[in-house]
Amino acid sequence: MKYLIALCLLSTIAEAQITEQHYIVYNTRTQQVTTLDAIVQEMQQYDVLFFGEEHNDSVGHFLEAQLVEKMFAAYGAQSALSMEMFDRDVQEVMDEYLAGLIKEKQFVKDARTWSNYRDYRPMVEFAKTNHMPVVCANAAGRYSSLAVRKGMQGLMALPEASKSHIAPLPFDTASGPYFDKLVEVFTGHDSSMTAANVTATGMDMIMGQSTWDATMAWSIAEYLKAHKGHKVLQVNGRFHSDEHYAVVTQLHNYRPKARSLVISSGSDENFPNIDWSQHKQNGDYIIITDPKVPRTYEE
Repeated sequence: MKYLIALCLLSTIAEAQITEQHYIVYNTRTQQVTTLDAIVQEMQQYDVLFFGEEHNDSVGHFLEAQLVEKMFAAYGAQSALSMEMFDRDVQEVMDEYLAGLIKEKQFVKDARTWSNYRDYRPMVEFAKTNHMPVVCANAAGRYSSLAVRKGMQGLMALPEASKSHIAPLPFDTASGPYFDKLVEVFTGHDSSMTAANVTATGMDMIMGQSTWDATMAWSIAEYLKAHKGHKVLQVNGRFHSDEHYAVVTQLHNYRPKARSLVISSGSDENFPNIDWSQHKQNGDYIIITDPKVPRTYEE
């Protein structure tokens, strides 16, 4: 308990001290330093803004909360928040909480919030106060685990009610450069492993990752279909949106006309002297945060 209190206090102190001196926003197309306000203004021409985060980055979480507020200020009732951190099967719990029908303690338990929910709480509370929809976008871990163990056939064997909690089957799996990127990650940079044999171990990690990617994309696509003209801020780990791969690619499979902007956010030990050529491929906007600001938790 004392450890948890200390972590919460650390997070509160860190966020209270964060200023514009702790991050730099860079537009990769104009090759100029810019602002969050400029991103929000550009969203007039787009449908989805992906914020790819590092899950324990204090500055990143501060900026996400800022973006939620700025998006709502600019687009009001036509703005929505979508989150990797909540699974589709808890959407009713989220809606009950946003409507003020259940207590936060019940929400935290029944929505299976992440252990660092304190990092995302400001966004949810802002949405609750301002009647802003929150899309529970992800596939539950039990489904990605099933996909890892038994592949697409395992997912196909699910009861019909369960299938509503994941992207329609069968969905496209990672391919091309994104597939190669996943192979590199899941093999631990083992040069003896290849794309051809990485899934031959009986543990198809790429299928599990694709289940998350496709489901988040499907959730966003469903929301856009039902709410034409709305702007969605999607918050996820940066690996799910960097280089316009993963969720971004899958979204265009489901909704080809959806227009997306991608923010890739993370720290750099060279801050504030950034070599932007090392980051520019990751998104339309790059946000580099100060590594000296305490992390909300240690990995």
